[in-house]
Amino acid sequence: MTQSTWRADPLVWGHGPRVFEAFLEPTCPYSVKAFGKLDDLLAMAGADRVTIKIRLQSQPWHMYSGVIVRCILAASTLAGGKETAKAVMAAVAAHREEFEFERHCRGPNLDATPNDIIARIEVYSGVKLAEAFAIPDLDREIKWHCRYARQNGIHVSPTFMIDGLVQADISSGDAVTDWAARLTKN
Repeated sequence: MTQSTWRADPLVWGHGPRVFEAFLEPTCPYSVKAFGKLDDLLAMAGADRVTIKIRLQSQPWHMYSGVIVRCILAASTLAGGKETAKAVMAAVAAHREEFEFERHCRGPNLDATPNDIIARIEVYSGVKLAEAFAIPDLDREIKWHCRYARQNGIHVSPTFMIDGLVQADISSGDAVTDWAARLTKN
């Protein structure tokens, strides 16, 4: 049996006792909005009071979702780990429409291949992903994210959990101050 030598760095920031988990699909406009608030949330709530975890929630109606999620997790195996993965996710977020289909079914991405998507992400992020993308058993990390979401009854993004409980009343449209208040109240 061949041993793997790679390790996916968990997408976790902060080290506080309150745990805020964000289940995000990288090309979903609402997930992108939520992703853009996470650094501010950590700064506002305090890294010693809050732990923020990104859980990737691939969704089939976002046609290249699986390829992009694999790219982000592949990036987490590279130098810089979670920060490299975050840079890839930020690059996708900044150019979201270039990774999406018009009305989820048409447009220029119909002619794009997975290799085109990987190359596009490499250009925007500055991260060489192709070799890490090809790690044969990287799918075990992808499956973990998928299984974890399903075990918690999460099927769409963005969805948020605080301390292991789904928070149906938290939205990507909420102010960061509202999120921070929920996390820092006793």
